[in-house]
Amino acid sequence: MYKMIVLLGICLTTATTLAQNAKSYEFSLEEAITFALDSNYTAMNARRDIAKAIKQKWEATAAGLPQLDANVAYNNNLKLPVTLIPAEITGGEPGTFTPVTFGTQQNASATATLNQLIFDGSYLVGLQAAKAFLNYSENFNEKTRLEVRKGVINAYGSVLLAEELQQIFQKNTETVRKNLDETRKIYENGLAEEEDVEQLEITLLDLEINLQNTERTLGIAKEMFNVALGIDVRSEVNLTEDLDALANENIELGLIDSPLKMEENVDYKIAYNLTEQRSLEMKQEKSRALPSLNAFINYGTQAFNDDFTFLDTDQQWFQQSTLGLSLNIPIFSSGLRGAKTQQARIALEQAETQLKETMENIRLEYDTAKSNYTYSIDKYENAKKNLGLAERIENKNQIKFREGLASSFDLRQAQSQLYSAQTQYFQSMLDLINSKADIETVLNTPQLRIDSKDINR
Repeated sequence: MYKMIVLLGICLTTATTLAQNAKSYEFSLEEAITFALDSNYTAMNARRDIAKAIKQKWEATAAGLPQLDANVAYNNNLKLPVTLIPAEITGGEPGTFTPVTFGTQQNASATATLNQLIFDGSYLVGLQAAKAFLNYSENFNEKTRLEVRKGVINAYGSVLLAEELQQIFQKNTETVRKNLDETRKIYENGLAEEEDVEQLEITLLDLEINLQNTERTLGIAKEMFNVALGIDVRSEVNLTEDLDALANENIELGLIDSPLKMEENVDYKIAYNLTEQRSLEMKQEKSRALPSLNAFINYGTQAFNDDFTFLDTDQQWFQQSTLGLSLNIPIFSSGLRGAKTQQARIALEQAETQLKETMENIRLEYDTAKSNYTYSIDKYENAKKNLGLAERIENKNQIKFREGLASSFDLRQAQSQLYSAQTQYFQSMLDLINSKADIETVLNTPQLRIDSKDINR
């Protein structure tokens, strides 16, 4: 008995500890967006892309700055090379050769070389290309943040929708179950048709299945929302917004009349970045026909001995130093440079065509987003009216059914109409919220750009 009590205590302690360690969150929609922009996995990697682009820009810059290299070498000539010299030099017979060896068994050297680029056309273009790539990374990060924002809005609304549907299905299920119990009693007393009971049983079964499916959907919606935020899918998250209030907040008729500013659209920015990069690539290929000039200076020291005495203080070292310039002049490449330049020119033309296509797609996307937003507002208002009508019709049929003035089929039809109107009403709220996010994304009204200076280097 004592062991069972101890075991139970351990289990309770463990459960309490796990419950305390489980992190919970609470968000309004704007709080969720702010959180996700910092913690979403895709958003984090987009910021890292900017950090990489910053380093690549410095890499391109450093290539034209002084480069200092050092070299230390030690050689042990296990067998010195033999050289033949005329024998008559050493008093030998003319026409013959005497083998001799030169040098010492061991030698060591240390050399430092400083290189400096003086002029290279491709280097200057490379600096411009690195800056253009950094700008592209910033624009891509902005696009990512816009998509993260839109994804959080959709996920937030989906959770609220699932919660609303769960509540309404629970309420409807309880109502129909109560009606079924009452009708069954009336039928048992011979005052109702068996079909009345069966119609209500069919309605109840449909509601129970929909309720179970909505409960599963709610669980998945919460997990998707957690992924959009960049937190553990098992974390408990409470949403503080109401779907109906959120839908009303997102009715902004002035947004429909907002003009499209092409240069602020993030897809346009990215497509324009591509034309800049292709233009610089062509410029770089042309610059390869220009001379390049480099300067260098080195300083070194060498020591020789048959034994390893290079660490001794009395070892003699011989100094040397060289200063020089290197001019490389491209003269003839058998058409290689010309072919690469033409390829770069074609790539630029493709990028320019793609930019035009992007602009037309943006205009289409803008018109579509405006149309969808206008339609979603109208659909929401219409769904609200339809819901009121469906509730009144169902209520009237409930009264008529109890008084024997309406059949179970009429009641079932009115209930089905009500349930459909309820679903359409809540779905219209989510559609309204999402369609507003779509048009805001096209117009780039949130202005979520992060410049490289704001990235932690």
